Amino acid sequence: MRILLVEDDSMIGEALSVALKDSAYAVDWVKDGATASTALEHGEHQAVLLDLGLPKRDGLEVLRRLRLGGNTVPVIVITARDSVADRVQGLDFGADDYLVKPFDINELLARLRAVIRRQGGQAAPLLTNGKVSLDQATMEARCGDAAELLSAREFALLHALLLRPGAILTRAELEERIYGWNEEVESNAVDFLIHGVRKKLGASAIKNVRGAGWMVEKPV
Repeated sequence: MRILLVEDDSMIGEALSVALKDSAYAVDWVKDGATASTALEHGEHQAVLLDLGLPKRDGLEVLRRLRLGGNTVPVIVITARDSVADRVQGLDFGADDYLVKPFDINELLARLRAVIRRQGGQAAPLLTNGKVSLDQATMEARCGDAAELLSAREFALLHALLLRPGAILTRAELEERIYGWNEEVESNAVDFLIHGVRKKLGASAIKNVRGAGWMVEKPV
């Protein structure tokens, strides 16, 4: 799951990047509004954490342009602007949620999981195809009698597949969801993660489609 973090404060940005990566998100961090707007044109992120007081382009203007362009990616505003009028304006401009600094990182992560679930048409924290299930709050996966905690990147891989059961995801598509812009990706990284998930949940948890990619079964 790939997140765009838009935050100009280096200390806050660094802390959020670490917390997000520890929670299995791939993070692309930009520090001004103009760069954020450019990044969002490519549509490769599943959610956005957006500060408002940004250099080069205010966060509300970033949000306004995003929604006028028809982009429906979930956006959580994270800002020190705490008046009721500010919150109303942020939500009316198209934010999915609004969180005032300082905030607890666990609350932010819970809100992030919630907006991503809603975007995917899910209400419950459990993501499943009827055979393999994934608890998005605890990173525990189940397949048959096997129940295991996944590593952050194993979770990210299985999460990407379970969001689209029956769809084949290529190596490049999986890498895009697991790794951020500045992370080096070894050629066999995806294979290594799939091997780890299969070792924990069984070989049938993830199916290989030769020459195409990988998938989890579509619900019957």
